[in-house]
Amino acid sequence: MGETRADLVAAEDVLLFVNAAITSTGQREFHSVADEQDFSLDFLHSYLLGNYRELYASALALDVNDHNAALIARNLLATSAQAAPDRRSLEGRLIARRLAALPPPRAYRLFRELRRTRVNNRRTRAIMRDWLAARPDLAFDAVKYRDGVKSAVRHAHLKPEGELGTFLFAPFRPAGYRTPILEKWRQAHYTQAAIFELPYTVAEGFAARRGLSRADFLERIAPRLTQLERLRLQESARGLKTVSVRTELSAMPLTRLASYVLALSLDDRAARRAELTEALRAAARRAAGEQAGSWGRVTAVLDDSFSSYGSGQKRRRPLAVALACHFLLEALAGTYTPTWVSGRTDALLTYPFGATPLGERVLDALGTRPERLVVVSDGWDNSPPGLAGEVLRVWQTRLDPDRTCAVVHLNPVYDAAGFDVRRLAPTVPTAGIRDAENLVALVELARFAEGRSGFAELRAHLARRVETFLGEGR
Repeated sequence: MGETRADLVAAEDVLLFVNAAITSTGQREFHSVADEQDFSLDFLHSYLLGNYRELYASALALDVNDHNAALIARNLLATSAQAAPDRRSLEGRLIARRLAALPPPRAYRLFRELRRTRVNNRRTRAIMRDWLAARPDLAFDAVKYRDGVKSAVRHAHLKPEGELGTFLFAPFRPAGYRTPILEKWRQAHYTQAAIFELPYTVAEGFAARRGLSRADFLERIAPRLTQLERLRLQESARGLKTVSVRTELSAMPLTRLASYVLALSLDDRAARRAELTEALRAAARRAAGEQAGSWGRVTAVLDDSFSSYGSGQKRRRPLAVALACHFLLEALAGTYTPTWVSGRTDALLTYPFGATPLGERVLDALGTRPERLVVVSDGWDNSPPGLAGEVLRVWQTRLDPDRTCAVVHLNPVYDAAGFDVRRLAPTVPTAGIRDAENLVALVELARFAEGRSGFAELRAHLARRVETFLGEGR
């Protein structure tokens, strides 16, 4: 039986939401302010929750960003009574599994929001209780995220036993703690040496109150830094001659590493070319995994126009995604040809500048006769407007009707006014992208946006992703 009009609309609605949930974080973008992003995103969440609750919950198994994962979890928990009885268990497992993958600050922020909005049903309390019980070191959390732990414990109606309960609600009552990190926190109020046994963010506050110099503080806290903290501090510490804060760049996630590279000056990038290039290639090889070298002839059109700067809140994020995709596609391809919108050829020295002549670059890319053409751009084709879409239309209808070249558009920017990521052409599969590491999965998802795969296939795809996400697809 063929698919009905309702099935086609449902597929479009789900893909619309997934693109938004992957790309938008409710922050300002180059072409839209934060309020527009929030309004557009809230509408899509409400619409999908109300009309396709099952598929809305399944989105937790996809590559949606942490901001939207937390919104989905909050909305599902707030409307627990509306869940079908045979779906409640699966919803609960999806929420619990996704919360386990969230950074702790994001999870604690969600718990505070649930408390503020008085979402306190039995399922919410059980999920919070189990999440806290699964934390590897709740005493560490109590020191680093004290207000978050305290709020979660109160909201879930928990009664921590022993020193943890005392620390949360009467921290200065004991003369000492047997738990080492709790005792170090107590001692840090009286002795300077104890400060450097605490997590960086906690120690920083103590150091500021004691008037310690930044250089001395960074030098002594360096052994306690996490990888991400090292990455963030490495450049600020570079200017302090006595400080050595180093991190192993090749161990960093690809897109985050690309953001770090773009934050460096062009002179620094040129001076550290070998180090940075090798680190990016190592991260790309890790992300490619078993698919490395299996994609045949690949050509990429990568957007480094001025709009790839993003915004003050998401500085150079679109360009970072393009740079990370460049190195990942290089690892995936048998033969790889990059085409930057600006015409530059040195990926490491790229920066946001100029108009967006996507049409010209797509023509150049198709001239290489690739098996795959991947366009990474915000879709604002403006030099001249609409040329890229027309080029691709003619290519697919007249020159390559058999689709021997697979074309896909990956867009790192959510268009709040259009409730979707901007598309180059109706016949070109388009998916939102936030992290280059998800590129392979998003290329598969994008084919549903082309209209040649139906709603039944989309539901089956989501079911497989849910099984894999929950560890049931083996």
